[in-house]
Amino acid sequence: MPEEPEIETDSLREKIDEEIERKGGAFLKRVALTTAILAVFAALASLRAGATVNQALMERTEATRLQAEASDQWAYYQAKGVKASSEEASRTSWLALGKDPPAEYGERKARYLEEQKAIEEKAREITKNRDEKVAESDHLLHEHHRYAYAVAMFQVAIALGAVAALTHNRLVWYLSLLLGAAGLAVLAVTLAA
Repeated sequence: MPEEPEIETDSLREKIDEEIERKGGAFLKRVALTTAILAVFAALASLRAGATVNQALMERTEATRLQAEASDQWAYYQAKGVKASSEEASRTSWLALGKDPPAEYGERKARYLEEQKAIEEKAREITKNRDEKVAESDHLLHEHHRYAYAVAMFQVAIALGAVAALTHNRLVWYLSLLLGAAGLAVLAVTLAA
């Protein structure tokens, strides 16, 4: 009976293991590199998210201060109107008695009405500034949400990268890359806006 060829399986197994380790090592390096890059973008998006929300809060605080200032101006406006009405009531009392009212009643009434116009103009300007601050705050909060979405996408992509590294699953890594690219797109659009 002929002898079967002798194959050294130990050497072959070692070569196969080395090849698996070499290829797996390259895969892990790629996963680690892409995960590190995604972490950089996540940090950038996170910083921008924090900065925009802080700026939005500052704008909203300024809007609140302007609201108080506008309320004060409108109260002052009403006070001048009450004074003008009081002067008119005094003047009318004189007329009801059939007497000529002192000229100072009419002069003061006219002065209060003129002051009221200036106060109204100032109150409207303050109200307009308040509305601009509120609009800017709303815009910044909307921007903040887009940065936050990008951060969330980057974080999930990084987690998927870790799963891919642990399981040596390329499909999970590709999903990580795809989600990272989506996060990068959201970040780029938000930065460009």
